[in-house]
Amino acid sequence: MGNTNRRQFFQQAAGGSSVVENVKNFNIADDKVFQKFANKELPHGYAKATSALTPYSGAWTETQVIHLLRRGTFGVKAQDVTTLSAMTMDQAVNYLINNTNPNPAPPVNNYNDTYADPTGVAMGQTWVHAAYGDGSVNSLRRASLKAWWAGLMINEHLSLQEKMNFFWHNHFATQTNVVGDARMCYNYHAMLRANAFGNFKNLVKLVTKDPAMLQYLNGYLNTKTAPDENYGRELQELFTVSKYNSPNYTEDDIKAAARVLTGWRINTSTLTSYFDPAQHDTSNKQFSSFYGNSTIAGQSGMAGANETDTLIDMIFSKFETAKYICSKLYRFFVYYNIDANIDATVITPLANLLVSSNFEIKPVITTLLKSAHFYDVNNMGCYVRTPLELVLGTFRTFNIVLPAGYTVAETYNVYNYLRNYSLNLGLDLGDPPNVAGWPAYYQTPQYYELWINSATLPNRMLYSDMAVNSGLSNGPNMNIRVDVLNFTQQCPNAADPDMLIDYVCSLLLGVSASATEHGNLKSILLSAQQNNSYWTDAWNDYVSNPNVANTTTVETRLRSMYTYIMRLAEHHLC
Repeated sequence: MGNTNRRQFFQQAAGGSSVVENVKNFNIADDKVFQKFANKELPHGYAKATSALTPYSGAWTETQVIHLLRRGTFGVKAQDVTTLSAMTMDQAVNYLINNTNPNPAPPVNNYNDTYADPTGVAMGQTWVHAAYGDGSVNSLRRASLKAWWAGLMINEHLSLQEKMNFFWHNHFATQTNVVGDARMCYNYHAMLRANAFGNFKNLVKLVTKDPAMLQYLNGYLNTKTAPDENYGRELQELFTVSKYNSPNYTEDDIKAAARVLTGWRINTSTLTSYFDPAQHDTSNKQFSSFYGNSTIAGQSGMAGANETDTLIDMIFSKFETAKYICSKLYRFFVYYNIDANIDATVITPLANLLVSSNFEIKPVITTLLKSAHFYDVNNMGCYVRTPLELVLGTFRTFNIVLPAGYTVAETYNVYNYLRNYSLNLGLDLGDPPNVAGWPAYYQTPQYYELWINSATLPNRMLYSDMAVNSGLSNGPNMNIRVDVLNFTQQCPNAADPDMLIDYVCSLLLGVSASATEHGNLKSILLSAQQNNSYWTDAWNDYVSNPNVANTTTVETRLRSMYTYIMRLAEHHLC
């Protein structure tokens, strides 16, 4: 692939030649990277992954460890690579899955310096059990919730917990600005978090009756005299069987499901749901041949609430439900392209496992992340990093630590800044664009490529430029900048320019840098000289005597090198 074609691609992806000129350092290193980044069906012959779901038995090196961390966490940390490298593959996957934190300390009041909480919640104290207050404080609490959530992702320990939380947030999507009550939004988040590795069928039942979902999709308005089809439709189309099979459920099935679900209400005082039999349709509900012409018998009184579980049990009797959620997990953790071979050798076996495990999610995740297919080289570095992975991953990979003296307000200010930057790149944590979640997870044929456009491409690089150079700033008390010296000192052989470049590229790039890019990076460290000693001597002088002159010499070169690395296309691949 020549330079002209690369330029044409970025003119198309970025929206015009003027943008391409602004991002001229955003280069594709070789044809393999270009095909993975730019071509949905890889028409130029790059091999698709063909490995099956059989357990991985190959080498367990830093390459496989970093791949697991890229997909399982928000950013690769050197200390995590060291930890998992000391384990076997089985041990590493088990550790990520079982080292969970299902009940972290809740979000707190970070806004009293802006708006005094009318319910009396003090700065630094949680608001999740307080009274509603008013619209202003509720809006501030929703921002607090989002900042807190971003902070959990940044400070996550070595675990798959946060990625799974985000997976379910995208799958069972709600919008905080529609649900409204911040406390209800928090409770919904806590419910998804507590069940992130649990039973999928049980989770669907919990979501169906949750006050936030009842609010979001009008379930609380669903009555026997005016059935609301909103949730009955999305339950089937987006959450379970999906619309991607034929024959499929019918419009009459949606109407019947809506009638089954009549009667659920929200207690706004306790923020819980309850069943009102007076609003429930007690007639029989007939379903189509897709569901075996099943009839859900109408029930009176409180027994009417049981119809909801019967409906969900009927939906889960369809194998399509198991296949759909397994395909969503696959697209989230592996790759978006599911061809006939992957459907037969990966998705269908995972779906069979899900059914035989009584819809427990943990065995499915474990099997996928331990499979030969997951570690197939063609599944490495093959999708575009999400805005959260880019923004929060920079924090985590460079091990940025906030100053010890930061107040609650200052800490949340940083988290909100990062969350807002992710919003600018197309991902507003807590507020997906609609009930289907983010298009990058379902919109064929582009999928992940939707994260790159004329606005997000330059803004992605602006973020990394600021993080490495001027610092991320949001007010007089916030200036967060990558400590390039501290990060570089993690490398066991930092005095060797070749080994240093390989080390940092393994952490920062989704695909290895080409020989050409390696040479460009080395030229930065050597100040365009040819002898390795130009860097080796400079680094050793700094280590032995970190005075201003020696520090400036290495720091200037390092900032230039990291800026260059993070402008490469490979940095945006995961």
